Amino acid sequence: MSHPLHVLAAACRHAQDIRKSRFLAQAAPVRSAEQALAFLREVADSDATHNCWAYRISQDYRFNDDGEPGGTAGRPILQAIEGAGVDRVMVVVTRWYGGIKLGAGGLVRAYGGTAAECLRLAERVPLVAMARLAVHCAFADLALLKARCPLWQARVENESFDADGATLELELPAAQAAEAQARIIDLTRGRGGVRLLD
Repeated sequence: MSHPLHVLAAACRHAQDIRKSRFLAQAAPVRSAEQALAFLREVADSDATHNCWAYRISQDYRFNDDGEPGGTAGRPILQAIEGAGVDRVMVVVTRWYGGIKLGAGGLVRAYGGTAAECLRLAERVPLVAMARLAVHCAFADLALLKARCPLWQARVENESFDADGATLELELPAAQAAEAQARIIDLTRGRGGVRLLD
């Protein structure tokens, strides 16, 4: 895929009726398989005929046909995700059977098409590669260091303290990591430790 990937800005949904069956696609941004499956538990309708789904998080992906014939639901949803150029997303397509069989080709088009339209309508933002830094600094440097984080678009993910000072885990765009490391060394006059995680 040569075009840049995107992530969803927020959860979204799209419904359509196909030959008397109701299809509802619901998509949400996720950062882990656990978040994806939690979204499934949140939106799956136990009264529906099927709750089929797929997620993609970087190279990790899974899909499930939830009782539909193999390859007619989960895989088309995953293909819709890939076709839309979206990452870090979970899509659940719920079907309420309306009495008319769609056949394998009809199911593929219904599940894949509903998912694709949901993702097409969704608000998206470009996916930015992120990096994580571990920073240790003296208590005297902590307030200044935290005040500079917005300059590097850094977010404090974790903070802990020991007798020598504070340790911060920062998440920031990978393109800002080298600049942030150099500035942290300057701010702490070489006394702070900073290293790239992962």
